[in-house]
Amino acid sequence: MSRTEGSWQGEVHRVVAGLEGGRARVDRGAMRDLVNTYAVRSLDGTALRFSLPVLLPAPAGASGRGADGAAGVLIEAIKAAVPVERDLGPVAGAGTEHPRHCLPNVEPVTLIASRSAIGTDLWWPDAGNRIDGDGLRLVVRGALPYPGPPVPGAVGEVAERLGALLDALDRVVRRVPDRDLAAARDLSVDQKALRRALPGMGLVAFVADGTRPARKFTDLRCHHRIAGPKEGVHVPFRCPPDLDPVEVELAGSGRVATGLGVRRREVFAVAGSNAEGKSTFLHALVAGEDDHAAGDGREGLVSVNGIARAEAGERYLAGADVSLFFSRLPPGIGGDPRAASGQGSGSLVMAHEIQTALSAAVPLLILDEDRAATNLLVPGCLQGDGVTPLSTLLATRREALGEATILFAASSLDVLIAQADRILQLSGHEALSIDPGEFRRQLDRYLAGVREHLAARG
Repeated sequence: MSRTEGSWQGEVHRVVAGLEGGRARVDRGAMRDLVNTYAVRSLDGTALRFSLPVLLPAPAGASGRGADGAAGVLIEAIKAAVPVERDLGPVAGAGTEHPRHCLPNVEPVTLIASRSAIGTDLWWPDAGNRIDGDGLRLVVRGALPYPGPPVPGAVGEVAERLGALLDALDRVVRRVPDRDLAAARDLSVDQKALRRALPGMGLVAFVADGTRPARKFTDLRCHHRIAGPKEGVHVPFRCPPDLDPVEVELAGSGRVATGLGVRRREVFAVAGSNAEGKSTFLHALVAGEDDHAAGDGREGLVSVNGIARAEAGERYLAGADVSLFFSRLPPGIGGDPRAASGQGSGSLVMAHEIQTALSAAVPLLILDEDRAATNLLVPGCLQGDGVTPLSTLLATRREALGEATILFAASSLDVLIAQADRILQLSGHEALSIDPGEFRRQLDRYLAGVREHLAARG
């Protein structure tokens, strides 16, 4: 006897056979048993959890370039209709004892494409949920109250409930206006085409005026890349005139957008006091590798692929190259600066991450003071001569950093900020600019005052 014989999984194909004849049907060619096609009793025995690949006719305005944007609109329309379309209830586990298990199926998502493995348990456009020449393909998951063993009567009941679910999916999809689908497709094309065009413009990122980078996190969307827009007060980004705003023409919608262009090979500082949104801005630049739906707040922010981040963190190093920053290794670390081995400190680990990123010729390297080994970024009077911090490298050997754009957030690292080509200041969550020359003169006056105070103390 096979493992599925006499079980609900063993009856899946009989259930599917009872779902023929409607506009929405099971996508037999896409069925993968126990992957996207299953019917299994829940661990507590109270529910029948299911997954089916479904194929529906795609609305006229959904197909073509940017179809992932249209697929996202259709999926979100289905989620929004669950409370009012009774036959969609199984998607949310309606009637089961623990409907929370189905919350990932109905959690709103404003992400439509990402190269990262984020939010894989949520329902949004991906390889199984897409629009192609055959129609709208969806992997539909949910749960029914457990109907008992798979006897013929129970099998017929489950098939009837799932058939009603497929019909409800089709009704909702057909109600979505074509103009909404066309706009979503255009927005997807806007982001993809601009991302491809950035290198030719000499840019690694574009932040459109009106971007709202702050996020609202939920239990199911607890990472910044998939989190939704912050509710309440949310100050939109506007590129300060002194930072030379750029204009881009968007290929899908034909609109012209203005905003901040982050340039190739520049050193760009995001400065400001505590809790002003510096880290949030950096997170948004990383999320610019993704494509977002209208209303996300980041749909006008586009970054090239391949962004790297370097952070401090103690871990074991095996043959790590830290020679850009260390001319000799501290006690307890074996090898030499080009191949260090041992339990690395925060600064050694961060040095290795920076050098790894530069060796890989990343287009954009992001550093955040809050997650950095600051003694690797700025010098101190107690620092040994075997360490060259980043600010010193920028002042004396910038060519050693290669072609990468260095973008960092800092509040108290004045010596590092002074090496930036451009400085964006966040104050009251609004974007301002600081002239680098004036900042350096101001820092020089400040340090002169510190010297006077120290001299007075003897």
